[in-house]
Amino acid sequence: MEKIETPLKDCFILKPRVFSDARGSFCESYNKKTFKSATGLDIDFVQDNQSISSYGVLRGLHFQKGNMAQAKLVRAIQGRVLDIVVDIRKGSETFGQSYSVELNNENNLQLFVPRGFAHGFITLTNKAIFAYKCDNYYDKESESGIIYNDATLSLDWHLPKEDFIISDKDLELPGFEEVIS
Repeated sequence: MEKIETPLKDCFILKPRVFSDARGSFCESYNKKTFKSATGLDIDFVQDNQSISSYGVLRGLHFQKGNMAQAKLVRAIQGRVLDIVVDIRKGSETFGQSYSVELNNENNLQLFVPRGFAHGFITLTNKAIFAYKCDNYYDKESESGIIYNDATLSLDWHLPKEDFIISDKDLELPGFEEVIS
């Protein structure tokens, strides 16, 4: 497993070794010892989640607050997604900065999203299966988010806005300035 740094502090990409032959391919998507060796982090992932989304589905930007904050290890099992993270940790040298990466079933990349980051993705193909490990349990009372089109962040979701499919809940999320105040 190779660790690839991103411009955001503590956020990185993991590239697993993929073995391919005439039968197809194989990769070890997660191994706690390998993860710790590659990253130096001893994280106890306690919950796995998976979503299936059609083209244009935008989920995010989500995070959990306080003691229920979550670090995530995310990947696309099928299809292609544009994954976007925003550092919302006050005092971080990359506070307020964002990063995006395409995750798909061909590049097998995974993105490690530290606690204190808002996270979202948009589906770029007809269908995508998105999976993520979390180091803390979901807690409805701690959930929060930032509106996808916040003017301060100026995020590029790579698709025309008319193609977006967004839940009513995500359309009501507050802006970045409101979240950080």
